[in-house]
Amino acid sequence: MPITPNDLGGDEDTARRLLVLARSIAPCIDSFADESEPKKDAVAILRGVLAEQPAAGSRRTRSVSRNGTSMSFADVESAFDSDARQALRSLCGSASSGGHPVGSFPTARPFANVWPEGGYTS
Repeated sequence: MPITPNDLGGDEDTARRLLVLARSIAPCIDSFADESEPKKDAVAILRGVLAEQPAAGSRRTRSVSRNGTSMSFADVESAFDSDARQALRSLCGSASSGGHPVGSFPTARPFANVWPEGGYTS
C-alpha cells in the first residue's frame, strides 16, 4: 500500500505536496510492502522533511525590518536537502536490486575491432 498523508501526519496539503515531490525523487516508495523496513524508513525520512518545513507564508522571508520598512527574501529552495534525496534514492536501490546495476550490458563493443591488436589485456 502506498504511503499516504495520514502516515506522515501534520497538515494534509503539505504532506500531499511532499509525497508528490518524493515520488519524483524516488518512484519506488509506493511499492514497499506494508510494515516493511524500507517503508518504515521512507516514512521516517518524509516525517523529518515535513517537520523541517517553514510555517505557511514564511517560506521565502529571510529578514524583516521595522522602522526602515524593508523585507528581504531568500531564493526558493526545495523541501528536500541533499541528504533526504540521497536517503530516498538509496531505498529504491536497496529494494529493487540490492545496490547492483539493473539490466543487461553487452560484452561486445562496437569499437573493439578498430585496432588490429584486439582487446585490452592487463
